[in-house]
This record gives sequence, C-alpha cells and structure tokens, in this order.
Amino acid sequence: MPAVLPRPLKLTRSMRLSEGRNYRQLRLAGRRLVVGSLILNWQPLPAGASSRLGVITSRQVGPAVVRNRARRLLREAFRLHQHDLCQPVAMVLVGRRSLAGRGFAGVERDYLRALRMATLLKTS
Repeated sequence: MPAVLPRPLKLTRSMRLSEGRNYRQLRLAGRRLVVGSLILNWQPLPAGASSRLGVITSRQVGPAVVRNRARRLLREAFRLHQHDLCQPVAMVLVGRRSLAGRGFAGVERDYLRALRMATLLKTS
C-alpha cells in the first residue's frame, strides 16, 4: 500500500486577502457569525479554488504588540485547520477586544466553534 502523503499546512501570500474591496465584498455579500473572541465573515468559493483568509484587529484590541500577536494566533488557527473545511471559502476573522491576552488554545477553540456553527467543518 503506498504511503499517504500529508497535505501541506502552508499559508502562502496567495491565500491571504489583501485588497480592501475583498474585505468590503465579504462584509456586504458574505455571512457573519460572532463567537467568543472573534467574528467570522465568510463566503463560499467555487470548487477547486483554495480558501483565502483575511484578519482584522482594531486598536480596541490593544497596542501594536498585542494586535500583531492576535493576528498571528488567528492565522495559525486557520493554517492548522485549513484542510478541515468542507468547501473552499473566503473568510475574514475579526479579533474582538476579548482576544487580548488569550492563549492559542482559547483562540483555536473559538475558531473551531465558529466553523462548526457555520457548518464549514467536515463531519468525521
């Protein structure tokens, strides 16, 4: 039996939302869900496309060091679970004020709970 190669857990630049119009379109045409320390905005993409991510943290989260850490935690949660999505999506994660000072386990828990509530996780 051939060995099963693990899927790469990369988060390349092409997988990131970078233009303001993409964020705006998701806010206007996508769906929204507030769970714990984050807000999830998403919109399905055509089959065969790769999922894309954008992260927003406002100054209300804290100073620059805290905001940057919050963004890193949100990106890492997406990166680790990108292959658990049942379909390709464009999503924007918005960090709320309660994200400041949380550990990765808490952020990951909120992220997975949001995906479950949005029925974006594969059922296995």
